[in-house]
Amino acid sequence: MLVSYSFRLIEAGKGPTAREKAERLEKVLLTAPQVDCPVREYFAPGIYAREITLPAGTVLVGAVHKMANLAILSKGRLILATDNGPIEISAPYTLTVKPGAKNAATALEDSVWTNFLPNPTDEKDPEKLAEMFTESKACELLGGSKNAQLLANKSMELEA
Repeated sequence: MLVSYSFRLIEAGKGPTAREKAERLEKVLLTAPQVDCPVREYFAPGIYAREITLPAGTVLVGAVHKMANLAILSKGRLILATDNGPIEISAPYTLTVKPGAKNAATALEDSVWTNFLPNPTDEKDPEKLAEMFTESKACELLGGSKNAQLLANKSMELEA
């Protein structure tokens, strides 16, 4: 299934926000076969980094972050949906993710995206980290047992 979508430029205060559009897109994407996007986690004193690899052509809708954090596109090119319309970014690219944001992106090339978050307690438990930083539980994120994409894939396999 090919999913076509458009994030048109919207006037301030008019039309749906990028988060609302991302939520609608996410519902549509769950009906399509899912793509494996490997996730890696890194730790340094006081810092937690979550890195995801996106194959070219992948459309991804991310988790809602509770706090501002830095994100770095270290490889590739993406079209990123924003409240001001779509922007194309190329590595190397650094941006601040706003709290409450739900990002959607299309990988134009194989890409690597990393979020860097403060981790003053040096927590390493994935469940606790997910709940600290996102509106999700770890089991719902990529790689988790209750991840919507994983469950959609299993459902499609059972129907086949």
